[in-house]
Amino acid sequence: MNLQQLQQLQPYLWSLPRVPGEKRADVLLYGSAPLLVSMDDKVLEQIADVAALPGLVGAAMTMPDAHWGYGFPIGGVAAFDAERGGVISAGGVGFDISCGIRCLRSNLDINDAAPEFARLADALFHAIPAGVGEEGEIKLTPAQLDEVMQDGAQWAVNQGYGNTTDLDYIEERGRVNGAVTDHVSELAKKRQRGEMGTLGSGNHYLEVQAVEHIYDATAAQAFGLSEGQIVISIHCGSRGLGHQIGTEYMVLLAKAANRFGIRLPNRELACAPIKSPEGQQYTGAMNAAINCALANRQILTHLARTTFIQVYPHAELETLFDVSHNTCKIETHEIDGESRALHVHRKGATRAFGPGHEMLPERYRAVGQPVVIGGSMGTGSYILAGASGNPAFASASHGAGRAMSRHQALARWKGRALIDELARQGILIRTRSMRGVAEEAPGAYKDVDLVAEATEQAGLARRVAFLRPKVCVKG
Repeated sequence: MNLQQLQQLQPYLWSLPRVPGEKRADVLLYGSAPLLVSMDDKVLEQIADVAALPGLVGAAMTMPDAHWGYGFPIGGVAAFDAERGGVISAGGVGFDISCGIRCLRSNLDINDAAPEFARLADALFHAIPAGVGEEGEIKLTPAQLDEVMQDGAQWAVNQGYGNTTDLDYIEERGRVNGAVTDHVSELAKKRQRGEMGTLGSGNHYLEVQAVEHIYDATAAQAFGLSEGQIVISIHCGSRGLGHQIGTEYMVLLAKAANRFGIRLPNRELACAPIKSPEGQQYTGAMNAAINCALANRQILTHLARTTFIQVYPHAELETLFDVSHNTCKIETHEIDGESRALHVHRKGATRAFGPGHEMLPERYRAVGQPVVIGGSMGTGSYILAGASGNPAFASASHGAGRAMSRHQALARWKGRALIDELARQGILIRTRSMRGVAEEAPGAYKDVDLVAEATEQAGLARRVAFLRPKVCVKG
């Protein structure tokens, strides 16, 4: 990205000035100069198009890890007011609805756990179905899948996958309201019935990590983290169901936009007024997919626990937090001194409530919501805490963000060679796809350290702990 197009407002905040006659809201970009330079120019084009959608409140924004996506850039955030002409856009949520990270803390220390890492890697790889179209042992009837879409992680706990304490540390306690299963097509449902409890492919993973450094001792204590501790991160979403919903509603919302006379700056931003029949249909289907993803991560949590106990009989895994980063949620935010209910789109961005927020678990309320910035399999990840006065509708980065396309990565790296190199670094990879490993090469992503630093310096969330990968299971 050419920084000469931008105006720097603060060291980690930039804006895109309007050209004469341009009708759009403000565009704000969070990040350091080196991170913005590394972004594709398409990011700027896409977020400017978002700023032209009707009913936008405040600015259209990008997080420090932003990169090109479909519709919204990945790392894009925008809020809309249903009472003032606001719209909902499938391109502002993404195809992998409610893709997110479940983070688990353990009672294991790196020194005690390390001798069994190879055995653990093999056991997790055997227990966690991963890959394109991969199905697990759970086969749901149509009625059971409807229950999953209504009740989310609560359904999974009721079926014996985990415990009620897990629910306290999931957004909305593992279940969002407003799911309408009738708004989900039979094809979408069919794609999901065998995919519950599966990891998926691409950048999804189950990773065993060690806490290498603590930045904020007070928050770390609240989160139950200490140096040398083993932590597990599960990154996945709503699988085939969410993708099918996204595909189908792109068409429906594009037709709705035309019917309501909404000029789309880009067809990928297909949208409809939130209160329209089409807007309500998409909302109901999206919420069903969110619940499906939350249930999926809950089942995977149970599978991970069971596997850990097989390798480490005294292992205990507690849910630290579960947060999604492809959603549109109704939240109350202060705008010009007025509390307003807004539909906040976060695509490749995570919610990051600050200290004192009433929706946070009591254990974390004094320090802020846990935020996970997932890295690539060879670098590391960060746990942060939501900051007071977050200026981006309580949003933060969700990962390192791609620095090159999957095609470019394939041309540069070979899966087998990467696995061998990471093994020499003490990182064990288990995968069914050498192509997938090459596509997700650590070098294909931005520097996660720079992303985490920029997230903190921009006032979005503050760093609490750095996690080093030890075992990674991928599709």
